[in-house]
Amino acid sequence: MEAASLEKAKTFFDSDISKQFEYGSFQVLKEIHEYLFWDVYADAGKLRTRNASSSSFRFLSAIYLQEALRVIENLPESTFDEIISKYVEMNLAHPFSKGNGIALRIWLDLILKKQLGVAVDWKKVEKAAYLQAMERSPVNDLELRLLLQQALTSDFDNRGLIFKGG
Repeated sequence: MEAASLEKAKTFFDSDISKQFEYGSFQVLKEIHEYLFWDVYADAGKLRTRNASSSSFRFLSAIYLQEALRVIENLPESTFDEIISKYVEMNLAHPFSKGNGIALRIWLDLILKKQLGVAVDWKKVEKAAYLQAMERSPVNDLELRLLLQQALTSDFDNRGLIFKGG
């Protein structure tokens, strides 16, 4: 399943589909999720209706999702720091039951590509360090910003560099 999703992710990143929506919007994130998982999850692209958690971390309560997504969608995204803050907020919202991670990473890369002409080379991001930084990011996203900033690339043609599992 992961390999198929990664292939779909590469296709989506360069497709006309991604250009139909405002990159920082929830709508494009919804389209990414649906595109990646339409044949895997019955609720692909649909907001979760139950509360979600990962280990000891609880994501935003499902009853607040709609309003939170409206707020997040309107957050600024003109600088790297603003984009990462928006990414952190969307991760906290965790809008889907499953598959948030890869969909959010593509969403992040599309915003970075549009606004700054770069994307994250995920092969340069060590998975354990990334997960720790994401876990701490609601309190302080500096660790995440530094980790991702070191892995930025403008080499969009090298799909193997930008997309990897994790």
